[in-house]
Amino acid sequence: MLELEFENSVLTARLSGELDHHSAAVIRKKIDSKTEVLKPKTLKLDYSNVQFMDSSGIGLIMGRYRQMSLMGGNVEVTNVPPHLKRMFSLSGIETLGVIK
Repeated sequence: MLELEFENSVLTARLSGELDHHSAAVIRKKIDSKTEVLKPKTLKLDYSNVQFMDSSGIGLIMGRYRQMSLMGGNVEVTNVPPHLKRMFSLSGIETLGVIK
């Protein structure tokens, strides 16, 4: 579901499994609490092990993007699997420049 690692001012959140409304809320709370305490310069969201995602996965990125922007940091979304690329493209999230 979620594995967090903090190193060199980078908080990496490795997501796995299904990312739906319920799981996104749990993940959001965990990430937000860590970012408030650790104050990372970069939040990396690693989607490599996400098998399914609905619009909550996009909302997760948007909310963390806003949170990190307010803190003076940035978000990087990494390892987007091919089966999720279309949803990312349709959402317009690529225009934020966070997909790496």
